[in-house]
Amino acid sequence: MRITEFWRRMHAQFGEVYSESWARDYVIAELGSRTVVQALADGEPAKKVWQAVCVTVDVDPKLR
Repeated sequence: MRITEFWRRMHAQFGEVYSESWARDYVIAELGSRTVVQALADGEPAKKVWQAVCVTVDVDPKLR
């Protein structure tokens, strides 16, 4: 998954403004207790990060 597709899905799920805040502030256990932004900055693949988001919140099945 490309990073642009990751952010498209994040914006579709949370809204454009809230997705940025959520990605910066919400710590996800599946990502080693890191935020989305931290995990991506550390080089985690966007697909793995998206899968962790899907486990953490009730993501619309169309976006999974």
